[in-house]
Amino acid sequence: MTQIDRIKPYLNYPKIKPAGTQQKPAASSPFKSALAQAYAADKPTPLKISKHAAQRMAERQISIQPSEWQKIYEKVSEAKTMGIKESLVVTKNEALVVSPQNETVITVLNRNEAAKQIFSNIDGAILLD
Repeated sequence: MTQIDRIKPYLNYPKIKPAGTQQKPAASSPFKSALAQAYAADKPTPLKISKHAAQRMAERQISIQPSEWQKIYEKVSEAKTMGIKESLVVTKNEALVVSPQNETVITVLNRNEAAKQIFSNIDGAILLD
């Protein structure tokens, strides 16, 4: 008897429905919406914050509200469509250097501190009030 003869067919395969007939989860389940809200609260911006920028925010005690992050993200997205590679974003209280191409915050300064700086290697500026 060869090894192949010893193999017995498995007859209890799980029943699989044809593609497109499987049930899809409900689009707006209470769990899904609660999970989305918790994720949004934990991650206030779709922008990535570099390690350097996170350190500067902690050192300078800079806190940006989620609504302000959203405004920044919208303008950075516009800058990305225009082909801007490095942008200075100036808000009422902060100045950020952002890479729209990578959607990454490179550094963050207080607005008063930014007034004394020279920003180089930027090819765009975004002014938010």
